[in-house]
Amino acid sequence: MTWPRPRIQPSLLIGRQVSHKTPMMGPQTLSDLNTETDAHDAPLEETPGGIEMIRAVLAVLVLLGPVEGRRARGQRTHTTESFPLDFTAVQGNMDGFVTQENNAIDPQMKLRLLRNTPVSCNDGSPAGYYMKESRGSRRWLMFLEGGWYCFSKHTCDSRYENMRRLMSSSKWPSTRTGTGILSPQPEENPHWWNANRVFVPYCSSDVWSGSSAKTDQNDYAFMGSQIIQEVIKDLVSKGLDRAKVLLLAGSSAGGTGVLLNVDRVSELLAGLGHGAVQVRGLVDSGWFLDHTPHRDRDCTHTMSCAPTQAIRRGVRLWHSVVPDLCSRAHHGEDWNCFFGYKVHPTLKSPVFVVQWLFDEAQLMVDDVHLTGRPVQESQWRYIQTLGSALRNTLRNLPALFAPACVSHEIITRNSWMDIRVKGTSLPRALQCWDRSLRNHGNGSVTQAPPRGCPVHLIDSCPWPHCNPSCPRVREHVTGQEMSVVQFLTHLGFDVQCMAHQQGLQPDTLLGMLSDGT
Repeated sequence: MTWPRPRIQPSLLIGRQVSHKTPMMGPQTLSDLNTETDAHDAPLEETPGGIEMIRAVLAVLVLLGPVEGRRARGQRTHTTESFPLDFTAVQGNMDGFVTQENNAIDPQMKLRLLRNTPVSCNDGSPAGYYMKESRGSRRWLMFLEGGWYCFSKHTCDSRYENMRRLMSSSKWPSTRTGTGILSPQPEENPHWWNANRVFVPYCSSDVWSGSSAKTDQNDYAFMGSQIIQEVIKDLVSKGLDRAKVLLLAGSSAGGTGVLLNVDRVSELLAGLGHGAVQVRGLVDSGWFLDHTPHRDRDCTHTMSCAPTQAIRRGVRLWHSVVPDLCSRAHHGEDWNCFFGYKVHPTLKSPVFVVQWLFDEAQLMVDDVHLTGRPVQESQWRYIQTLGSALRNTLRNLPALFAPACVSHEIITRNSWMDIRVKGTSLPRALQCWDRSLRNHGNGSVTQAPPRGCPVHLIDSCPWPHCNPSCPRVREHVTGQEMSVVQFLTHLGFDVQCMAHQQGLQPDTLLGMLSDGT
């Protein structure tokens, strides 16, 4: 077969538009790309299938076509942020190349229900997962869905009535399309586009921690921790046993579930004889605080119950399983292990934390609503205090991406590449983190990330949405977008007072906010 030979540049890069401060990666050859992707593989010119690799790369480029940089919201000056494509799935492997070609045609993840196991969703229906294989790739991404929880018969009955999809598999669709980090398109997902992708729906309502089966005495099963274990066992027979890297990711309750389960997944694979698989965690919007809410409310509904009270009740109902070291550190008070700053120091597996500094879910359960009626002065002070408290718990994390925005969840959004902290996007930071972990596992030492490749990124500006790349905020009643100035004014931001503190004229401060500076 004769492969097309388009003219290409020496470095094969996917570009996106970002801030002019974004660090750049230097030019790379095909051999560099191959080494970047997998430090254990031989350079391209030493690989017997090198010619096939080059032909496959060229064909992939023809299939993908040109990738145009997209203008990031709120930016005026741009350069291109670049990512090396991961070609592990096509190196010397025509079957793998065909798989990648088919991904462009059929990117759907297909449902597989867990059979012949007592592990189930809340209502006793079988749990399961969606999967899209990437033949030839030894990188696996397993995502845990979020969706709050229930912690009593009353709250669970209400959840079953109103959000049955999160408690039963009976109406799950047969396929799902991945977006963000689950997308098979390199222009949307430059570093994990060809990984084996697994999406695990949330149907246990227990923050992925439970071990309680449905019985005649129990109306609902809470088996989140067991669901994860069963999915891992099932994936071993589908190629996970040959993986080099497994990234266990999750958003919201799924992110907290990653903190609770990443070490257990690593231990399970080691116990099955697959200890060479490097297990890592990616926590998105799952780093909650157990501080005192803005005001006390009753605990009869999920959204009116402070996180500490709800988790204390839930742990007993769910028969929660938490990391052993964390349980010991808190003398058996296992509810503490649901809060990131308490469980993270006890973990052995490397974890990357993605957390909005003004998380909407945290503010909601703290009874602070940012749209609709204007925010009171006491709530504005509380919002600022929350941002400061959250920033303090994140400060010493080795791998972090924390924008000063009001939002919740990010890694499965189509726009996840648009958010930047100090000029660096989240996919870029994750790539830098991945490179810093090349030597992790099997007793070797983690290396520092390459120069100009940051893995700890946290906004230093103090106000909600002071980062110009933050997602747009919409007014609750009208649905219209609000400018940064409108939003901060709505929150009770005192322009006169703040300008005086900064030694500026009010008009100058407003102009800076409008410009995103």
